[in-house]
Amino acid sequence: MNMEERKEEPKKKEAAQGREAEVVEEALQGNKKMRRGACGWLRERKVRDLVRDKRRLVEVPYTATLAHTVNALVANRVSAVPVAAPPGQWIGAGGSMILESDRATGAVRKHYIGMVTMLDLLAHIAEEGDQNHGAGDESSAGPERDLERRMSVPVSSIIGHSLEGLSLWTLNPAISILDCMETFSKGVHRALIPLESQTNHAIAVELAEASPGYRMLTQMDVISFLREQNQELKGVLSHSVLELGAISEVIFSVSKHTKVMDTIRSMRAAGLGAVPVVEAPSDDQILQDSQGKGKRLIETFSATDLRGCPVVLLQSWLSLSVTEFKERVSMRGSNASIAPPMAGDDPSPETRRLITCSPETSLSDVIESAVSNHVHRLWVVDGEGLLQGVVSLTDMVRVVRDAVLRAEQELEGVVQHG
Repeated sequence: MNMEERKEEPKKKEAAQGREAEVVEEALQGNKKMRRGACGWLRERKVRDLVRDKRRLVEVPYTATLAHTVNALVANRVSAVPVAAPPGQWIGAGGSMILESDRATGAVRKHYIGMVTMLDLLAHIAEEGDQNHGAGDESSAGPERDLERRMSVPVSSIIGHSLEGLSLWTLNPAISILDCMETFSKGVHRALIPLESQTNHAIAVELAEASPGYRMLTQMDVISFLREQNQELKGVLSHSVLELGAISEVIFSVSKHTKVMDTIRSMRAAGLGAVPVVEAPSDDQILQDSQGKGKRLIETFSATDLRGCPVVLLQSWLSLSVTEFKERVSMRGSNASIAPPMAGDDPSPETRRLITCSPETSLSDVIESAVSNHVHRLWVVDGEGLLQGVVSLTDMVRVVRDAVLRAEQELEGVVQHG
């Protein structure tokens, strides 16, 4: 190597090192972009984005009767409503202090003391009917009068009688959708989102206390958002529900012989809004844990199915089997139901047909079915129609969040070791 070549050698090494550094930097930037693509938009998008266009909160006062509460649920096509009371007179569910304040003065106007679902109302009727069964004074009054009495009690009297009614959830509108998904992945179905102050756009209302108003955010809202972002999540949603671990094999189910009254009680005790109805011997009516697995799936029984029951027959129909009940509801339609539906109101999708999937169905298709049919779960069946499990909205949120976080951690490791 001559003198000229020796002089050039350090320059070549320096240039090579420079090119190597550029490659590493490009790789780092590429990984950062991948990481941002994987879950960056879930961190950047905020809860306020999901509730900005939602309608005004549907609520009922603590003095509302059960009849008025059912009317509010059915007319607004919701399955739960918060209960509002004057401030300073009640302890909120779970000790919560979720207050609504006057936008102009800041004075507290109301206190949300709990949440009541359609299932709470129906379980109250079923329990009352069982306690009064055989009483002479009740039977002489007639079923219509007895039901009228039960539906006339204040809604505040049944708050906290179910798992969901024991607590109220609120989320800061400034938190990310990814953080919101953590809450919903643990089985929380809905949360109140406080509106931000109109006088200071830079500061978000803090978690939980007073706000000029609230909006309701549900698991379905989050799932609908994920559906719209299908391309961003293609790497996750293209996998089957079996691969992602989204199937729960612990299934609470009932046989077609089970009475509606017993089904409602069991659903409330288990905190379930719907159960699968399966073929089973007449002596096996309530099938705990995984006893329903491997049995033929017939239909779904949901709390919303009772919207089609004529009010004068509600009490007597509670003693029917779930299959008989659904057949009668189907025959009668929605005329003279508990509360008249609004114009253009469709019957619950779960009363029309079964919404199912197989273990090999992609999560994308499962989410599409859930959103388009507005159901909160898909029953998992095999090729012969035998029940294998369930994929709920909770499961969908959980596996998407877990997969996104796992991808983020893997990419972070690549960046650090790069």
